[in-house]
Amino acid sequence: MRVQNPIHGLSHIALKVADLDRAVRFYETVFGARQYVREPTAAQVLGPGAADVIAFELMPEGAAQPGGILHFGFRLTGPDRLDEILDKVIGAGGSIESRGDFGNNQPYAFIRDPDGYQIEIWHENRPLHSRP
Repeated sequence: MRVQNPIHGLSHIALKVADLDRAVRFYETVFGARQYVREPTAAQVLGPGAADVIAFELMPEGAAQPGGILHFGFRLTGPDRLDEILDKVIGAGGSIESRGDFGNNQPYAFIRDPDGYQIEIWHENRPLHSRP
């Protein structure tokens, strides 16, 4: 009998950013997120997953500074979609740090958003949230 985990998943990630409009536009363009909360010094976007939330706090002096976040990741819907996403990264003001394949047709890339946060984008062959 499998015991139900009391935690459903990550509820959100909050990032310090130098420019709210630029941050929202980048995540909308690259990942298909959509803004749903906007305040003078904060914004939140939904997506790309059904329950994903990314919160942005306007703090130009602290954007992408060391302090705990190494990187965060988004999962590709298929191994053939990486180039498509990387084109969007460049077009939206981000940069590509590295790319490769973890083996068995599981391509990945590490990118930086316009504020300097490192993001991993990759395709995983096993079903979502499955355990080995």
